[in-house]
Amino acid sequence: MHSLNFGTGGDATQHILWRMQNGELNNFKPKVVVLLAGTNNHGHTAEQVTGGIKAIVDTISEKQPQAQIIVLSLPPRGQTHNPLRVKNQKVNESLPAVLKSVPNTTFLDCDPGFVQADGTIDHNDMYDYLHFTKRAYEKYCTPLYEALTNILLP
Repeated sequence: MHSLNFGTGGDATQHILWRMQNGELNNFKPKVVVLLAGTNNHGHTAEQVTGGIKAIVDTISEKQPQAQIIVLSLPPRGQTHNPLRVKNQKVNESLPAVLKSVPNTTFLDCDPGFVQADGTIDHNDMYDYLHFTKRAYEKYCTPLYEALTNILLP
């Protein structure tokens, strides 16, 4: 789809925001910007993570006003119920309302149901209960592919 990937392993929202404010969005005009951020903000509250994501989206919107922005839901993490999974869920629940005020921005819940009925995540989806397997990427990215197709190939 002629995309560029600016993702960096281990990034937290403050790292992404710094790069957005310091030139990473310069010298090109994307049609779409896809953002997945916040799961690495271990020491921050859900409200702080949500605020960080909102600051990134505001910066993208300011520097690339022509771009459609798609903010992806944070996937669950951990084999069983845990505080980081709860925090990610709170962030996902708050983002639609927080992002509503930013033009050309969509929150996309991509979770295909990684958490099973017993509260666990299958190791075939996340081999270490954080990082996706190929199967999980296919599940998680299907809604994104559909959204991008609708935007880029109307």
